[in-house]
Amino acid sequence: MSTVRRWSRTLHRDLSYIFAGVLLVYAATGFMLNHKSDFNSNYAIEQHRYTIDNLPAEIDDDYAQSLLERWGERDNYTAWYDFDEDSFKVFVRGGSTLLVNRTTGEALYESIKKRPVLSSLNRLHYNPNRAWTIFSDIFLASLVVIVLTGLIMVKGKNGLCGRGGVELIVGIAIPIIFMLML
Repeated sequence: MSTVRRWSRTLHRDLSYIFAGVLLVYAATGFMLNHKSDFNSNYAIEQHRYTIDNLPAEIDDDYAQSLLERWGERDNYTAWYDFDEDSFKVFVRGGSTLLVNRTTGEALYESIKKRPVLSSLNRLHYNPNRAWTIFSDIFLASLVVIVLTGLIMVKGKNGLCGRGGVELIVGIAIPIIFMLML
């Protein structure tokens, strides 16, 4: 085995092990971001419908707060207002809301809770600070090295001059085809 191929294998293997975890996290969060219309990875949103009996004619802050006790959110009350002539809305710190129809007593509580781990991981795709940008650039350069060393490691009919070259062309063509279709 030539010296270049031997060093390529070593570099390819070591960089692959070092960056495998980062790549798996990027893949998982990238999948979540690609499917954000199907799954909100930043927030858990739940809706609960129920009926409130004996609504008072006049709503005040104390009553609005009391409606949040059922959800353990009384201390997180922020405000309420008349949504329209038939309903009012109660706001909860963190984004949750309670919409109540004054006429029917029908209520819709929408609970919004941040997913701390997933939302933090998703933020990494947006380069949240300079240190992460530098790390991402190092990661990018390492991926290029991993690819280039992988291309020269194998020789013969399965290497770059054979099947590997055809697969490389297919891999380059796929994003170009999608780019032209957009």
